[in-house]
Amino acid sequence: MASIRSFEIPRDEFNGKLGGGFPTGSLVLIEGGSGGGKSTISQRISYGLIEEEISVTFISTQLTTKGFINQMYSLDYPIAPHLLSGKLLYIPVIPLVQSAKSRIDFIERLMGAKELFEKDVIVIDTISALIKYSANTEKSLELISFFKKLNGMGKVIILTIDPAEMGEELASMFRSSCDIYMTLRSKAMAAELKRTVVVNKFTGAKGPVGQMIGFRIEPKVGLVVEIASVS
Repeated sequence: MASIRSFEIPRDEFNGKLGGGFPTGSLVLIEGGSGGGKSTISQRISYGLIEEEISVTFISTQLTTKGFINQMYSLDYPIAPHLLSGKLLYIPVIPLVQSAKSRIDFIERLMGAKELFEKDVIVIDTISALIKYSANTEKSLELISFFKKLNGMGKVIILTIDPAEMGEELASMFRSSCDIYMTLRSKAMAAELKRTVVVNKFTGAKGPVGQMIGFRIEPKVGLVVEIASVS
């Protein structure tokens, strides 16, 4: 059985509901619309991985470095020591998001940046925002093949996408190529917003995997994510 990249933390059951962690060499896809919780889920996973002594590169289209640190601390995920130690490498790419021209050759630039892929796990949140100006079928297949080669070296690649940013055809290519595929759903009920992770595919799980996992984001000490099984 392949080794597992656990992202366990004591205060929630998310890692346990996902089979105890991601198998080494997995390509993970987390899909959801704008505001669906993709960043929160990927931040939670990243923090858990680092706490388990697994190194992470986090590439973000959403936040500056300062904004990322503030967001993580608001979730009670103290990551500053991990940034200082080099266990976590954070790469903000907001200038690329703001300039369509700079994204034309992003796929080539990404694959050529070898230092981004030296960690055990690489998170790209959200890749759809970066490749929508440069991706076509051929380039997307090339990028997926590149990720699969990294998987073959034992790397776990975690991608978040908004299908509205890349179109159904390209989104389907990523879905069919990944080992683990989750979608995020939100539904307003009374005064609450019910959020759910739907596990569509999970290859090589160490333990039982929940098909639907509910989670909420609550004000506590900043924001604390609490994830529990949906009945």
